Amino acid sequence: MTAGSSPRAGSGTTGIPQPLPAERARTVAARASAALHAVGVGAVEVTVSGTTAAGQVLVVVPSDGRLAGALRTSPLGDLPARLTVTDRAPFPVQHPLRGRVSLSGWLAPVHPADVQRSLLDLAEVRPSDALLDVGLGAVLVRLDLAEVLLTDAGTTAEVDPDDFTAARPDPVSAEESGLAAAHADALDRLLGRVQAWAGARDDVRLLGLDRHGVRFRVEARSSCYDLRVPFPAPLTGGDGLAAALHTLLTCE
Repeated sequence: MTAGSSPRAGSGTTGIPQPLPAERARTVAARASAALHAVGVGAVEVTVSGTTAAGQVLVVVPSDGRLAGALRTSPLGDLPARLTVTDRAPFPVQHPLRGRVSLSGWLAPVHPADVQRSLLDLAEVRPSDALLDVGLGAVLVRLDLAEVLLTDAGTTAEVDPDDFTAARPDPVSAEESGLAAAHADALDRLLGRVQAWAGARDDVRLLGLDRHGVRFRVEARSSCYDLRVPFPAPLTGGDGLAAALHTLLTCE
């Protein structure tokens, strides 16, 4: 077990692999909870947003909204903006916030010739009936990245936009709710081991799953901290979770 869950570039100081910052940023960016702010406009209503498999950040906004109007009158055709995506644990913990990624750059309308292809790419990662409104009551815009900031486990790291684009979201984290339900007994047994390690005065809760291991949050009376129980080797998908948990539960 390793205390803390801040991403490292490669293995941590204990030699245990951790998610790379770019991978973790892409994983957080895949969440649905997003807020958009544009310079001169302020907070903007977001209908749909997502980062495509190719790493393009796309946002659907109302065509009669302030952002669409500001883009139509912008001398350069774009606006500085920041999209903030929040990652919250789908499990019952006192403080569910796990991470946040801030994507800053320039918003511009997607060229009409590229809208259909871009909508299909967005639908792959964020399927929504609202995508059918693009061209009617909604407009599709892209965010050309200039800065990516990842906040995770109390620390903030800058991620190179090219690294963010090239990275892929964690495949296990994307399915964690279903995987946790399917492997509830094994995870409860593992939690019991962590609880014994932490002591009776602290409350241990499941925080998350990713391809590198199981994350727990230890909640004390006046503070809390996160720790990871690492898998013997990173998983390539959820199919390997059962074997990985079996190994953790049978090792001494």
